[in-house]
Amino acid sequence: MDAKRGDWVRIHNIVLEVGERATNIPEDTQNVPLEMWVKGFLINDSANIGDNVKVETYIGRTVEGKLLEVNPYYKHDFGKCVPELLYIGRQARELLAKDGE
Repeated sequence: MDAKRGDWVRIHNIVLEVGERATNIPEDTQNVPLEMWVKGFLINDSANIGDNVKVETYIGRTVEGKLLEVNPYYKHDFGKCVPELLYIGRQARELLAKDGE
């Protein structure tokens, strides 16, 4: 068992398959399914990664999908430090101060 009732989880679901999407959207968009990823509290008593489950979102909606992750968190960052950018704010203030003289 990967998750139990009440755990914060992330699920995935295909909302519309290819061919079910609107015809007035770009062709490259029409050629892929419309997918959703949702976080919520597990409603099922227990579940394993890959199981179809129900969750209650933070605002109270009930959504179904495939269980992907328990206790999801943000894994992105803003990249590596760019030394040239460290002093832009100071340089801008100096330039603006000179214009105000």
